[in-house]
Amino acid sequence: MSADYSSILEEHLDHKNYEKLIAIDNLYMHRFVAKYIDLCNPEKVFVSDSSEESIRYIRETAIKTGEEIPLAMKGHTVHFDGYYDQARDRERTKFLLPKGIDLGHTIRAMDRNEGLREIHKILKDIMEGHELFVCFFSLGPINSVFTIPCLQLTDSSYVAHSENILYRQGYEEFKRWGATKNFFKFVHSEGKLDKRKTSKDLDKRRIYIDLEDDTVYSVNTQYGGNTIGLKKLAMRLAINRASKENWLTEHMLVMGVRGPNNRVTYFTGAFPSMCGKTSTAMLEGEKVIGDDIAYIRNINDEGRAVNVEKGVFGIIQGINSKDDPIQWKVLHNPNEIIFSNVLVTEDKLVHWIGKDGEVPERGYNHSGKWWQGKKDKEGKEIPRSHPNARFTVELKVFENVDEKIDDPAGVLIGAIVYGGRDSDTSVPVQEAFSWGHGIICKGASLESERTAAVLGKEGEREFNPMSNLDFLSVPVGKYIQMNIDFGKNLKKQPKIFSVNYFLRDRETGMFLNEKTDKRVWYKWMEIRVHKEMNAIKTPTGYIPLYEDLKYLFKEVLGREYNETDYIKQFMIRVPESLAKIERIKKIYYPQVKDTPEIVFKVLEEERKRLEEAQNKYGDYISPKQLEK
Repeated sequence: MSADYSSILEEHLDHKNYEKLIAIDNLYMHRFVAKYIDLCNPEKVFVSDSSEESIRYIRETAIKTGEEIPLAMKGHTVHFDGYYDQARDRERTKFLLPKGIDLGHTIRAMDRNEGLREIHKILKDIMEGHELFVCFFSLGPINSVFTIPCLQLTDSSYVAHSENILYRQGYEEFKRWGATKNFFKFVHSEGKLDKRKTSKDLDKRRIYIDLEDDTVYSVNTQYGGNTIGLKKLAMRLAINRASKENWLTEHMLVMGVRGPNNRVTYFTGAFPSMCGKTSTAMLEGEKVIGDDIAYIRNINDEGRAVNVEKGVFGIIQGINSKDDPIQWKVLHNPNEIIFSNVLVTEDKLVHWIGKDGEVPERGYNHSGKWWQGKKDKEGKEIPRSHPNARFTVELKVFENVDEKIDDPAGVLIGAIVYGGRDSDTSVPVQEAFSWGHGIICKGASLESERTAAVLGKEGEREFNPMSNLDFLSVPVGKYIQMNIDFGKNLKKQPKIFSVNYFLRDRETGMFLNEKTDKRVWYKWMEIRVHKEMNAIKTPTGYIPLYEDLKYLFKEVLGREYNETDYIKQFMIRVPESLAKIERIKKIYYPQVKDTPEIVFKVLEEERKRLEEAQNKYGDYISPKQLEK
């Protein structure tokens, strides 16, 4: 270690924390930590060695500083983000790219040198009066081909506490790896705080991603999607790395679906925010490995997946005792849970939109003191909890957690599912004809209506290939080709399905399915993976037979399933399907310059099938017509 870096560390760290840091034999890491201590100028520095003592210190500090407030139930705390700091900031999230590098029009970027100058100027002395937490984590199971070590620097005890819940500890992994530069780095500061302990300088909010140095910078923000570096920010770094090493980083759940004779088939699934991903991962009767991010590798010609995380940063809106019994039980027991941007009542209980029981008349939420009918400065009524309110909790407290969650070899993927918020086009569940058809027509053509998880207007239809567009760090066309190629090299390709939980009746506008119906869709998909049920071939893929669903609804949900509902739900809506193909084609040409030719070929084949069926059966085709 050079004298300069050594003296910075010795000056700012007490003996105990200094010894913890230098116990890791990695000069490159020492210099990185010293650089940002010198730049950000924290009042004190705490180094986490992944011990219970370190984890407890961070948890207690979050309460001591006021970033978290204890609730009535043991282990429960609440954190509030600022009123205008409630979602991922797409506009200010940018890649720092060297001159001559272009990732395509869908990826926000700026000149690397300019961005580094700006972010370092903002970081100068930003941690004055704050404590810096130096934390070590592992993305993926430890001591595995999937493992990526991560270093987090943050002055937010809430962020450090959240990551302790969400990620596997990595201090020992760093010691095992020794003098490597092959780890991800995250530098975060919440900046100046207001009286409510929320970030004050939102006009200087920046989230910059430096692919050359595997580093993410996040400043003047507290919302988890902008600050919990190992989550969606690390995804960008991992996608870039995966593109060079021929594996996949996906915005996907990993779950085990139980089949006949105690069989378990593992599924991955991609859904945009607030489209049912967490509720799917937590399906009653099934097994959960992860609800958000998966690394997928070809191991011995098999597609295998791991959960990058060990916890859940889940959307709490709509969780109720009837539809979400597993999550409900976790949220009402003395587990270690951080609630964020919910309503807290006078007796320190939490409430959220969609929770059982009466709505409290008043309380405290992300807007401060709240009462029914309260409006913000724009005149918009403030809901009791933010639509993007969250809960952070370890997966180990869920009764349905799968025993393979930490398996270094991951799990064998039997099926991949793509789903979005689609009110008028796609049927509730459908199987693709092949790997290529599934990747292109289900994954690369994924659209979803905008939700509160991103800033902007709700309800707008957004193109979101594989539900990963926000997180791509390679051109869209290259990413699609990566997915196509990945399947080509597998001996047995996972089946690909699409699901749609949000289809509405064309006449009444009402949802056509209940929230629990997805339990049946997954049982049907599991059986189809093993080729134990027949299906109806439609222009867009295979759909279930009525008699099979009737049996499954009775078997799984204990209720009748009538044919009228089936016909409405599984009707092929030809005009809407054709319109979608045209929308997708216009995005890929001319906007995505590197689109693989196979994309247009497969979309054109689907268009022709739809037009042939339209000429034969009309605009709206009953599954009964196709069954004949």
